[in-house]
Amino acid sequence: MIALDFWYEFASSYSYPAAMRIADVAAARGVTVTWRPFLLGPIFAAQGWRDSPFNIYPAKGRYMWRDLARIAARERLAFKRPSRFPRHTLAAARVALVGVGQGWVADFSRRVYAANFAEDREISEPAVLAEILTELGLDANAILEQSRAPDNKTALRDQITEAETLGIFGAPSFTVGQELFWGNDRLEEAVDFASG
Repeated sequence: MIALDFWYEFASSYSYPAAMRIADVAAARGVTVTWRPFLLGPIFAAQGWRDSPFNIYPAKGRYMWRDLARIAARERLAFKRPSRFPRHTLAAARVALVGVGQGWVADFSRRVYAANFAEDREISEPAVLAEILTELGLDANAILEQSRAPDNKTALRDQITEAETLGIFGAPSFTVGQELFWGNDRLEEAVDFASG
């Protein structure tokens, strides 16, 4: 089965609908998805940005929030604009990376997106992440400990470096080998490319 890499950042607004629909879109075309959590902060910093471009450019930000509300309505996704944007996502990304190795990354990631963009919860807080892990029937304390281990921290840094090497500059992004697609609205195109 052909694989597609799904690069996402938990603070990324457009990654929310992508994360919620990618499994179904890919399965319908016989494509497997590799979930690749990473951080946009270092990539933005390399471009001279110290904040989300949606905050740096207010008109762009206003458009994005209205657009995201339309997308959520179309996809029948709950949506509540976060009271803080972007939220810090380092802890969530580290936990997700543990989930990649243990097979629960997709469920965890979708639940974190819902917490951030549908429930306006502070996903940087260990208590919130622990609650999500517990809801999934997982050992929250053990996983949070694993997420803070030096090798997992290094793995996340390596993931960011790989994203930069692939030319990724935003999220969501999808790669098929060296072929890059950016944006929720390119999901179908990326999956079609992967399926040949």
